[in-house]
Amino acid sequence: MGIEDVIQQEIFPSVGGTVYFVGIKGTGVCALAELMHTAGYKISGSDTYEVFYTDKILKKLKIPYYEIFDATRINKNIDLVIHSAAYSPDSNSELARALELNIPILKYTDALGLWSARFDSTGVCGVHGKTTTTAICGVLARAAGLPAQILTGSAAVNFGGRATLVLGDKYFIAETCEYRKHFLSFFPKRIILTSVEWDHQDYFTDYEAIRSAFVEYCRLLPEGGQLIYCADDPGAAEVANIIKNENRGIELTPYGFTAAGDYSITSYAVEDTGAVFTLAGIPDVLKISIPGRHQALNVSAAIALTISLVKEEFGAAEKNALGKEKIEAIKNALLNFKGTKRRSEIIGETGGITFMDDYGHHPAAIKTTLDGIKSFYPSRRLIVSFMSHTYSRTAALLDDFVSALDGADILFLHKIYASARENNSSGIDGEKLFEKAAASRSGETFYYDEPDEAFSKLCELLKSSDIFITLGAGNNWTLGKKLFAHFKSIDKQREHHG
Repeated sequence: MGIEDVIQQEIFPSVGGTVYFVGIKGTGVCALAELMHTAGYKISGSDTYEVFYTDKILKKLKIPYYEIFDATRINKNIDLVIHSAAYSPDSNSELARALELNIPILKYTDALGLWSARFDSTGVCGVHGKTTTTAICGVLARAAGLPAQILTGSAAVNFGGRATLVLGDKYFIAETCEYRKHFLSFFPKRIILTSVEWDHQDYFTDYEAIRSAFVEYCRLLPEGGQLIYCADDPGAAEVANIIKNENRGIELTPYGFTAAGDYSITSYAVEDTGAVFTLAGIPDVLKISIPGRHQALNVSAAIALTISLVKEEFGAAEKNALGKEKIEAIKNALLNFKGTKRRSEIIGETGGITFMDDYGHHPAAIKTTLDGIKSFYPSRRLIVSFMSHTYSRTAALLDDFVSALDGADILFLHKIYASARENNSSGIDGEKLFEKAAASRSGETFYYDEPDEAFSKLCELLKSSDIFITLGAGNNWTLGKKLFAHFKSIDKQREHHG
């Protein structure tokens, strides 16, 4: 069933209706459940026993959920079932039962699209940067007094550890995903496009295929819609140029170091573990406390959107500038922005060692992350644990991974974190990535198949002033948590013994 058919049939129940979520612990699914719960729907759901950070959110909101799938739970009192893309009626008993009872069923991405059709909606997309950019959009919307709802692809510190922020019900700003063209279910009036590169090799056969998907998404913009794009990113600029040449009546707003116009970054410097920079159209100096030039890009995109929405919301009085009060609020919001879960996230600091975690799993994201950390902490040794995600991505971008990881002073590599949706037909594995990296790097390089196997060696190596970061979309993040707990216990023992 297409999303247009869904809208025509008004498949969403009225506020107060009962909605059941299959796979409710998933970040995106849980976030939509939060929004619907806040709006007044009766929400419940199911998932596995595995514990996620979303467990705390669901419990805090008092949303009932079950840690087992049980078809007998599905009955005619349920108005709508929304499910994670990980489940289908063929494999899940609850969805099969809903189908038998003719209860409407929506995949999460279609439900998100239907939700977006209710608002003046902005979709934030790109191979990298969309989660942090969306979170920054949220804190700026709050600073500017915009009645918006925000949905990110990860928990944001400034959202109270949730993936959503509810400030009103006029605007909707949401992270939208390119995988399998899921973002085509969304109804955008505005789009932020951060980057376009070849990724998801199990679905997109080459760069042209993924670029075409982003072009198709941007074509969903209505006449008078707005495309805010990163002029520094060749792929994003190419997509914008295609849209421009089609004369669709879409406003094109570039941002970045090479951009023309108000959102050109005219200066950038690192000062006291913070980045300071200026935009052509903003009279004040801006500062953000998370590392990397790419974060200045993310801020520029968010400011461009914020100004667009301020103009829409407050009218002629705000046509040319945010005004002094809003600029001050935005500056404070940026200075206090703490990032999102698994995006240059600081797990903790102990014994002089900083422990970090980052989701970066594409070579371009890895390079910008490591470069950003190095720019903030140039005199500190950077030790990286990287776990590559998917055989297809590793095989297709092997040389790029090796180059990107060269930013590590000491590198630990592990087995490939496989995806359930692909088979390894390339013969690639973690050891091949290690062999290639070790042959080209000047820094020490180690291989441990399982991340936890590196624990003892890292206990020997790590010392005061080091930065240790777990990097990738795999489960090596547990290694960082374990190391932090170990060194913290040593610190406590030292304190206890004077």
